[in-house]
Amino acid sequence: MAQSSIEWTQQTWNPTTGCNKISQGCKFCYADVMTKRLKGMGQEKYKNGFELTIHPKTLNDPRKWRPSIIFVNSMSDLFHEGVPVEYIQDVFKVMNECPQHQFQVLTKRAERLEQLSPFLNWTENIWAGVSVENQETMFRISHLQRTSAFIKFLSCEPLLQNLPNMNLMSIDWVIVGGESGFKARPMQEAWVLDIKEQCEVAQVPFFFKQWGGKNKKEAGRLLQGKTYDEMPNFTTI
Repeated sequence: MAQSSIEWTQQTWNPTTGCNKISQGCKFCYADVMTKRLKGMGQEKYKNGFELTIHPKTLNDPRKWRPSIIFVNSMSDLFHEGVPVEYIQDVFKVMNECPQHQFQVLTKRAERLEQLSPFLNWTENIWAGVSVENQETMFRISHLQRTSAFIKFLSCEPLLQNLPNMNLMSIDWVIVGGESGFKARPMQEAWVLDIKEQCEVAQVPFFFKQWGGKNKKEAGRLLQGKTYDEMPNFTTI
């Protein structure tokens, strides 16, 4: 079981690894950096570096775990164009058959998410999310809204720009976070507060993950002196 330090989940499960950069949010991809480190340590799973790789041997891992909230593909993107539809369906089959878990599937490939949605079994324990880092990527929201996922969420991380007037209809959760790392691009408090206000108006749970920066631990995750850890409603087994 892969314990996660990501504030909004508990475990990670990577039935695929590797990806390629498609938008500004990818510029300093943490998974790319971490993959280089893991490959250098000689970990077999990362021998191909950041080249997209599927790992069928990991498919049954969640069946062995205690009930958890699981982030699917923290080191990849399940809806990458290189992942066969049949393999995505295999991943969904495992999630369908593990109702004790909540699975969080986050993608930047919102078009493919919508395209394949009718061919996937969206049980209530599967959440679908899209990354929305700037105004150019707000189009991903409409693709998400047209899927059959029971819980739909937005990850506005790294938040690179103000996101005014987002359509939050049928959105169940919004995560906001700043970029971290040596070259982290700054996030303005006004952007975060505007998203928080939009969530309040739409009655959508708001989760503030971090300020980020060169030292994300020092920067912390307090927003105007408060921690925001709101989550969507979900059923546990």
